Amino acid sequence: QVQLQESGGGSVQAGGSLKLSCASSADTANRCMGWFRQAPGMEREAVAAIDGDGSTTYAASVEGRFTISKDSAKKILYLEMDSLKPEDTGMYYCATGESYTSEYVIANVRYGMDYWGKGTLVTVSS
Repeated sequence: QVQLQESGGGSVQAGGSLKLSCASSADTANRCMGWFRQAPGMEREAVAAIDGDGSTTYAASVEGRFTISKDSAKKILYLEMDSLKPEDTGMYYCATGESYTSEYVIANVRYGMDYWGKGTLVTVSS
């Protein structure tokens, strides 16, 4: 079992920045990890993912604005979000999937990761 706990969400004005963190209860250094978001009434979408070797993939909607990174020693996954837009509003979840690559996660995965956190809410006002 892997327990994931997100933090760092909040309310920010458009153009602002937030940095999310996801603490893991287990070593996830060799696992693909990702950040997902879900707006009210919308499907969950993958926004950023990182492979065990540190390779990263982003959804087109966040490319150039969001940066995913990890500290394997501390077992923490990060998502730095800059130039935030109102459409970035939603619940942000971190998740891990042992068998996936970051490219596959961004292109195909919405709900099928092995373990999920409970989410942290991000609200961007115009």
